[in-house]
Amino acid sequence: MMFTNLTRCYIIAEIGGNFTTIEQAAALIAAAKESGVDCVKLQTYSAETIVSGTAMFDMESTGKILQKDYFRRYEISRELHEKVITCSEQAGLDWFSTPSHETDLEMLLELGMKAIKIGADDANNLPFLVNCARTGLPIILSTGMCTLAEVREAVDTILRCGNPHVIILHTVSGYPTYPQDVNLRVLETYRREFPGMYVGFSDHSLTPLACIAAATMGANVVERHFTLDKTSEGPDHQISATPDEMKYIVESIRSIEIMRGSSVKMPYGPEVKNRLNNRKSLHVIKSVLKDELFSPENIGIRRPGTGIEPKQLHKILGRSAARNIDTDEILGWTDIK
Repeated sequence: MMFTNLTRCYIIAEIGGNFTTIEQAAALIAAAKESGVDCVKLQTYSAETIVSGTAMFDMESTGKILQKDYFRRYEISRELHEKVITCSEQAGLDWFSTPSHETDLEMLLELGMKAIKIGADDANNLPFLVNCARTGLPIILSTGMCTLAEVREAVDTILRCGNPHVIILHTVSGYPTYPQDVNLRVLETYRREFPGMYVGFSDHSLTPLACIAAATMGANVVERHFTLDKTSEGPDHQISATPDEMKYIVESIRSIEIMRGSSVKMPYGPEVKNRLNNRKSLHVIKSVLKDELFSPENIGIRRPGTGIEPKQLHKILGRSAARNIDTDEILGWTDIK
């Protein structure tokens, strides 16, 4: 089952809303594959079941327009779903979608969907959450526009259906989302409030930085809209990553995962050698005759660190030499009487 054992950050390219033909979708999928993402995500809706005839968009990315006009323009048929799914699978990418109605969910299940994304607009739609949770599939819950109490209610609703597979995505439903509104520390809140659950980030900002920062803060899942051209028609292109940006996000996150390394503090890699060459130890700075006393005039602290550690200096001063020792020799315990 997807998302049962994430060993690295799972990176999703959201292509829903950024295509209307299989040719456009295929180009997006090929570019997403090249960028190194794990998954492409679709949006599944019908204008007739997602919105009333009077609802308006009034966002920076859309201006004031009838929502139904937008959704009619970008809804995709079952046939196109099938072609896009085949293309994704042939590319070796996971896929899933955001259904917006029970009929959408039914179709996606028939098409073999293995995880369900809940859009922020349905985070408080508890009857729909119940229907999705009862499938037993992992639920990726987008929490844009929610209070923490609403997030708890949504998660509890899913859990009460006997479905423990919940991934909670911090989302800000601003199109675009500006830096002062990103609030990535919500990830810390989610980890504290929902121990043991995967948490992630769904990004609507204008640069790759927020996704990379989220991964640095331990996000298990990162999702970003994906386009071939930010100037294309449609409200999501502006907030989407281009192929170069997505590749940068993926490569940066994978580097972060390597750099995160181990929590055990000890010498790593070249430090094993460098702690000998670049640390300091006790050296003879003026030749010493056998039986002569060690003093600050003839003992100093110098590199390399292969001799007696400087912290032992107080044990050496005032004792005598066991042999004649030349200037610049490293002092060892056998040299001390």
